[in-house]
Amino acid sequence: MGGDARRDRLVKLLEPVVVAAGLDLEDVTITPAGRRRLVRVVVDGDGGVSLDHVAEVSQAVSKTLDAHDALGSDPYVLEVTSPGVDRPLTLPRHWRRARGRLVKVEFAAGAPVEGRVTASDDSGAELDVAGSIRRVEFGDVARARVQVEFRRLDDADEDDGDSGGDDGDEG
Repeated sequence: MGGDARRDRLVKLLEPVVVAAGLDLEDVTITPAGRRRLVRVVVDGDGGVSLDHVAEVSQAVSKTLDAHDALGSDPYVLEVTSPGVDRPLTLPRHWRRARGRLVKVEFAAGAPVEGRVTASDDSGAELDVAGSIRRVEFGDVARARVQVEFRRLDDADEDDGDSGGDDGDEG
């Protein structure tokens, strides 16, 4: 069975298991790793994914894979993880979860923009671009990605005042 067919079969098998745990199945990949295969299952939820949630889903996915002999007799390593912070925004739920985050959007036509997601729905999102709200229709987007920020907007307000920390003077 080809890689795409195996992946599609795994998605169909695992999606109900992940949904039953209250999460969305974002991706399944199978990568050769020596004599074994690495099966990476990417899950996400509206409130993020805790380590306890990952452990719970990992057990359920492992039991399902073993019960259905979905990977045959060859050994595999299972990794259940959440998406990275700079993951692409490809579905309306990704945009919803990125509310308040800085994103870079490249369009099929036109210059790219960078702005903070203020709202989204099933057909597009609103971005605060340098203080102006801009509507972005998903059909016009060629690529969009959350930008990594070392200092988030909500943290900036807390850091603007005197930190009250030690300034190095004795006495």
